[in-house]
This record gives sequence, C-alpha cells and structure tokens, in this order.
Amino acid sequence: MSDTRYIFVTGGVTSSLGKGILASSLAKLLQSRGYSVTIQKLDPYINIDPGTLNPYEHGECFVTEDGAETDLDLGHYERFLNEATSQANNVTTGRIYQSVISKERHGDYLGKTVQIIPHITDEIKRRIKILGQKKKYDIVITEIGGTVGDIESLPYIEAVRQLKRELGSRALVIHLTLVPYLAATGELKTKPTQHSVKLLLEAGIQPDILVLRTEHEIDTTIREKVALFCNVDPDAVVQSVNVPTIYEVPLKMLSEKLDITVLKKLGLTINEEIDLSAWNDFLDKLKNLKHSVTIGLIGKYVELRDAYKSIAEALVHAGAVNYCDVNIEWIHSESLQADNLEESLSGLNGIIVAPGFGHRGMDGKIHAARYARENNIPYLGICLGMQVAVIEFAQNVLNLKGADSTEMNPKTPYPVIDLMEHQKGITDYGGTMRLGAYECRIIAPNSNAGKAYNKLTVYERHRHRYEFNDAFREQFQEAGMVPVGVNPETDLVEIVEIPTHKWFVGVQFHPEYKSTVLNPHPLFVDFIKNSLVKEKNG
Repeated sequence: MSDTRYIFVTGGVTSSLGKGILASSLAKLLQSRGYSVTIQKLDPYINIDPGTLNPYEHGECFVTEDGAETDLDLGHYERFLNEATSQANNVTTGRIYQSVISKERHGDYLGKTVQIIPHITDEIKRRIKILGQKKKYDIVITEIGGTVGDIESLPYIEAVRQLKRELGSRALVIHLTLVPYLAATGELKTKPTQHSVKLLLEAGIQPDILVLRTEHEIDTTIREKVALFCNVDPDAVVQSVNVPTIYEVPLKMLSEKLDITVLKKLGLTINEEIDLSAWNDFLDKLKNLKHSVTIGLIGKYVELRDAYKSIAEALVHAGAVNYCDVNIEWIHSESLQADNLEESLSGLNGIIVAPGFGHRGMDGKIHAARYARENNIPYLGICLGMQVAVIEFAQNVLNLKGADSTEMNPKTPYPVIDLMEHQKGITDYGGTMRLGAYECRIIAPNSNAGKAYNKLTVYERHRHRYEFNDAFREQFQEAGMVPVGVNPETDLVEIVEIPTHKWFVGVQFHPEYKSTVLNPHPLFVDFIKNSLVKEKNG
C-alpha cells in the first residue's frame, strides 16, 4: 500500500483567492524540507480541457511537456516547484464523465445503473491517487477548483470526504477563505468564513487547517474566534496577507508555520533544515532592481491579463536576472493602426507579439512587427508572433503582395505560413494541434538564440497548427530573415532571426511555459538584456 500523503485545498466565500498560489507555496516549503511533492488541479467545468476555451473565459491555456492543454494554475505549480507537470496533473469534470461514459459503453459496469456515487466519485478518487501510485510522491496536493457550495464542485467535495475517511491520518483538508475588512466599522469580519466552513461541514468534511486571506493583520483574538467556531486548532488558523509579489507567499507561509502544521498533522518527520537559498536570492534581486524597461505586450486579450500569465511571469524572472524592473505596457492589437504607431510604440524598449488564434487583431500585430523591425527595437514573436513577423517581412521586404497565413486567408497567393500537411482535413479543434515538447536544433550557434541558449539542442513546448512554409525559406534567407532553429525530424523552421537587427527573434514554440523562478528562460533573459542596452547607453 502506498504511503503517499494527500492534501486537499478548497476555497470558500469567493473565487480568485489564490488557491493555486497557496498550494504552490506549501508545495515549495515541503519540497525545501526534503519531500517529493506534486500538485494537481481538479476543475469543475465540463470541457474536456481548457484547449477550446476562449482566454476571456478562463485565462491562459497552459501546455505541459507531454502535450496536455491545462489550467493556468499548472504554470504556477511549475514556476514554484521547478518541476514539469503532466496530463495527470489537471482533471476536468468533462474528462471524468468522458471516462465513466466510455466505460459504460464498453460494458465495464456489467449493466449496473451508473450514478454520481459511486461511479463518478470513484473515478475522481482514482485520478487523485494516480500520481501518488505511479511516481511515488511523498505528498500529493490537490486543488479543488471553484468555491465550496458550487453545484459543479459537489462530486469533488464528496470524493474528498470519502478519501479522508479511507486514508485517515494520511489526508488533510486546507480551506482557504476570506476575512473581509469593513472600512465603515474598522473591523475584520469572520462570519463569511464561518458560513463557508459550515457548508463544508454539511458536506461531511471538517477542515484541518484554515488559511484566511486578508488585507490586514489578523490578531490572536480573531484567530481564537475562528478556531472556536470552526472547530480547528488555534495553530491551524493561518493568515495570508496581501504581498507585493506572489513569490513572497512561501516566506509568509513559512513564518506562519503552515508547513510545520501540515507535517505534524500528516505524521511526517519535520526536517528542521529548509533550503530556500535560491528562492531568497531571486527575491533579493527582485527587491533590488537597478534598471527599468518598458515592454509592449501586443495581444488581443489584454483586458484579461491572465490570458498571458506565463509571459508576464517569464518577464518577472528575466527581469530579476538582469536586476531590471520590467514594466509591461498592455497594448490591444486592434488599437494599432498605421497612423498611430509612433504614438503607441515609440516609448517602448522592447516589443513582444503574443500568441493567439484567428484573424482578429492581425493587422495591428503586423504593424507592431514592422515598427520593431524598422526602428531596431528588440522584438520577440511567440508562436503567432513569429508567424506575424514572417508575414510582415514577406509583404514589406520580399514585396510578396497579399502574402499571408492560410489560417487568415486560405486563398493567399503567397502562403508563407501554411497548415501542417497532416492537419489538413481535421475538423475537430480539441487536442488536434502540435502539442507538447519537441526538439529544436540550433543551426546558427552565433545567432541571438544560439548565444542565449548556449547549446545546440533544446526542447520547447508547442501549441499550434500552422507552420513556416519551407517553400519560401530560400527567399527569406537571401533577404535577411534567416532560420536559426529547426526541428531535426521534419526540418520545420522553429526560430527565425534578422541578423542585421539589434535583437529580432521569432519562435514557433512557447518559451514562456518553461520559465521558472529558479530557471528563467534564456530567451526572455536575453531579450530583456538587449532591451536594456538603449537605457545603459544613455
């Protein structure tokens, strides 16, 4: 029998309290005390995965090494733990029901009536335990999406109740809730927390630890009141006060002894030595920034910044390496016109054209790529951002009028970006793209990408259907946009650069997915370094 411990993180009162950051911070502390830890997210929506969700609905779709399209919280898990997640780390209600219905169709239930209990809850429990069984983690932290009381979350809460009963002291529940501050009376109010815990109790779950999100310090009186009314130990009432950066949360949880409380309740040895030196080094850099740059992030979902969460965090990581405060100018691609580029972009030290799908905002992205190219502003094009740079170069340097991607214009006379051959004829969108990590070989070691990576073979994560059309490669190379990275199996172009430009790089993959606190992505680090040059030279 596996000896893996299981921690369940639920949320109450309101959404967006930061369950993912809490789970990541606790995991970081436990990892730093010598335990092997992983985190998974259970999402209550019925989509199979977030791959077909509009970013306005759910923020960024994060892609794992093995090609799973997942919730953005998995990005937090990787950035904090510095370890790759997988398909098993994100489960949706849609995937649960798909699995159960598939078994029913195959006759696995031998004619029994298929019900929420036990069939759906059993499948949920199987998915929760699979990580601990397969990879022998010491601790598996499971974040339950949504808020306690939501109809969608009820099967998950029931599965947790059953698991707590089955696992005994090897499982515990952490409930994250809100203690609002009423300015009119100058009081912190605990009633919402009490009601939230009451909902959990009605579902048969007694939380073991309460984490209270608050904008003000919580005194001993409030802790004792919450402990009394919610039936938890006083030292199991933990405050989580707002901090300037999410990367300070582990240290706040350390000062609250959350990890110690967890280890005691799980009956695990408490290793008094905790190694957070690299983490503290990162925070020290973050607090002692000597430079500042403004980076324009050009995208069509900028109203919801979570749509580009990994890019924003990768810029924080890269900024810390360069002791640089990275100010992101969020620019809607639809707002960029040929006659307002100087006004919109002239104050930028660097430009990133973000990933995306569809033709909306394409013209603005093309304008931004041209402005960066013609004004020698460092440019990083990610996925569609690389394709945009290719289209712009074809139109304005190669003079291929009407050059485009067949995604935007199927009848373009010059399809410089085209559908991958094996994708032609596919009509379903979910999970049909080039997904996950693929090898990229650097064929120009002295290129910007080659110098940044400082190695000839890298593995980067993809999420796209369309590619650079190799039929035009020679034309581009002769005119000054050269391929510097290719897939060794297919020879597809993965990275393009303009060698005569200060720093102009387009990548078909998503480097932001692999940037972590302890391993900032080299392309972002080099991009920020080169964006700083203008400032340093005066």
